[in-house]
Amino acid sequence: MYRLCKDWVVEMVEQQIFTNHKIRLMFKAPFSFSGRIRRTEYGISYLVYIVLLGIIAGITEASRGVSFLAIAYIPMLWFLFAQGAKRCHDRGHTGWYQIIPFYVFWMLFAESKYGPNEYGPNPKGLGNHDDIDEIGKDLVG
Repeated sequence: MYRLCKDWVVEMVEQQIFTNHKIRLMFKAPFSFSGRIRRTEYGISYLVYIVLLGIIAGITEASRGVSFLAIAYIPMLWFLFAQGAKRCHDRGHTGWYQIIPFYVFWMLFAESKYGPNEYGPNPKGLGNHDDIDEIGKDLVG
């Protein structure tokens, strides 16, 4: 009984460490156009963009003129397009797909492609292994 409880606690701790590690990997390179990201990171990126867009638009509107904050639109668009390109890569497409009208909804709700592709490994870790890794799995677990 003690061993069973100990194994369960160790497994839960390892799972929590792995979960925290995954959270730290989010937004690792937000302005880069290479790699792949999950739906969660893309959705959070889109929400951050919308909030910042509203804040900057409100401040610019309140100043009743062209504000120096309007320059902030440039890095915001870079951020949004970079995250969109990485999400397109996760779906197995080039980043140019994000300019298709309403494709943003596909990027938000569609699953990623299983396993690695030409843009990198699957960010969920699904299929990022060789068949040799599967040998003996049924015997161990």
